[in-house]
Amino acid sequence: MALKHYNPTSPARRGLVLVDRSGLFKGRPVKALTEGKTKTGGRNNKGHVTSRGIAGGHKQRYRIVDFKRRLWDVEGTVERIEYDPNRTAFIALVNYGETEGKANLAYIVAPQRLGVGDKVIAGKKTDVKPGNAMELGQVPVGTIVHNVEMKPGKGGQIARSAGTYVQVVGRDKGMVIVRLNSGEQRYIRAECMATVGAVSNPDNQNQNLGKAGRTRWLGKRPLTRGVAKNPVDHPHGGGEGRTSGGRHPVTPWGKPTKGARTRHNKSTDKMIIRSRHAKKKG
Repeated sequence: MALKHYNPTSPARRGLVLVDRSGLFKGRPVKALTEGKTKTGGRNNKGHVTSRGIAGGHKQRYRIVDFKRRLWDVEGTVERIEYDPNRTAFIALVNYGETEGKANLAYIVAPQRLGVGDKVIAGKKTDVKPGNAMELGQVPVGTIVHNVEMKPGKGGQIARSAGTYVQVVGRDKGMVIVRLNSGEQRYIRAECMATVGAVSNPDNQNQNLGKAGRTRWLGKRPLTRGVAKNPVDHPHGGGEGRTSGGRHPVTPWGKPTKGARTRHNKSTDKMIIRSRHAKKKG
C-alpha cells in the first residue's frame, strides 16, 4: 500500500500522511467472526485510572483472528483483505470451502504480496509462498516468516505487527534459530508454526496523523510531560526556568523509566542466543 499526501487546505491537512486503503474491502466484517469490545477508559473495577492516556476513541468490534493455523492440508482462498482497527496489520478473510452447507471462514494476519483470489494452506510442510503456514523446522534457512509460535499449539506471538518479520537462520537438535527485528537471536522449537512472508502494511510507521484529534479517535489522550509540572505533581517538576528533569528519568511514582529495563520473566533466557541489547554494549 502506498502513502497518501494531502493538499494543505487546512492546518490539519498540511502535514497529513496516511496509508492508502483504497484497495481494501469497504464493507462490514463477517459478523460470526467478530465480538463486542468494551472500552475501559484506563479505569479498573473501582473506577480509578490505572492506565493513563486512555479514553474515547471510535467504537470498535474485535475481529477473531486465527493465529494458530492448525487446519492442516485444507486449501483456502483469500476472499478479501480488510482493515482491522485492533491491529496495525491488515487481515485477510480466507474461505476453506463448505462443511455441512456452511462456509468455513477465518481471518488471518495478511502478509505482504497476498491478494484476493490467492490460495493459502497450512500443514507440516507446504510450499514457501506468502500466507502458507508450516512447522518452523520445515522452513528453509533464510526464509522470512511471521506469526511465529513460542509454544506448539499456543498460536503465533512473534512478528504480528505491521511490516514485521522473523528470519530463520539455522537449525540445531530439534530447535530452530531465528533472528528477530530487534536483532535478538533465539531458539524456538521446530514443531512451532510460522507463516511465510512479512506482515502487511509496512508503511504504517510512516504515517503522520496531522492533528491531535485524529489521535483521540484512536483512543489516546494527551500526556503532560513531567518537567512541565510542579514538584507536588511529578518528581521532574519545578525548578527555575526550563529544566531537563534530572539525571535519572522516573515515572510520577518514582520508578525508573525511559530505557530502564522492565523484563521480569527470565524463564526463557536459556532460549536467547544473542540479546537485543548486545549491539549496544562496548
